[in-house]
Amino acid sequence: MAIARVRDQLRKQDTRHKIELGGLVMKAGLGEEESAVILGILLDGIRAMNGPNGVAIRERFKNSGVRSFTTGKNEHDDLI
Repeated sequence: MAIARVRDQLRKQDTRHKIELGGLVMKAGLGEEESAVILGILLDGIRAMNGPNGVAIRERFKNSGVRSFTTGKNEHDDLI
């Protein structure tokens, strides 16, 4: 019985995490994009973070995200 409860809790945590990631996609303004485009953006981002300037790129991405969370605006908002 306890194992089933733990398994259920882990499943709920996994589902919550996936919902949060989907929310980030929406917040970034990518909700209407094709899945392949979103995946490509993410893959390019991870390649950049694993490249020679990875630390600086990760910091730039992080700063952009923190700004968006803090202000409620995204850099793309000015482009729309």
